Amino acid sequence: MSILCIVDDKHVPLYRIMWVSALPHYCGSPECQHEGDYEVRLEQGEVVWATQQERDRVIEALEAWQGGLGSPEDEDPW
Repeated sequence: MSILCIVDDKHVPLYRIMWVSALPHYCGSPECQHEGDYEVRLEQGEVVWATQQERDRVIEALEAWQGGLGSPEDEDPW
């Protein structure tokens, strides 16, 4: 398991990812170059833009890196 994932043409460390958008970007600006892309927000306010396939791979990599979601009975209630 690598601690890096590729988004666009960048090797991004998983620990730098703060959140990943669930919906594609839409701002309505005719000059926008990221319509339909998914935002991957990094620490320090940085952003990388991903295709839907890249976004899905990032989410899978984060879940695997953190050990997956697991089942409810595996969780400690306290």
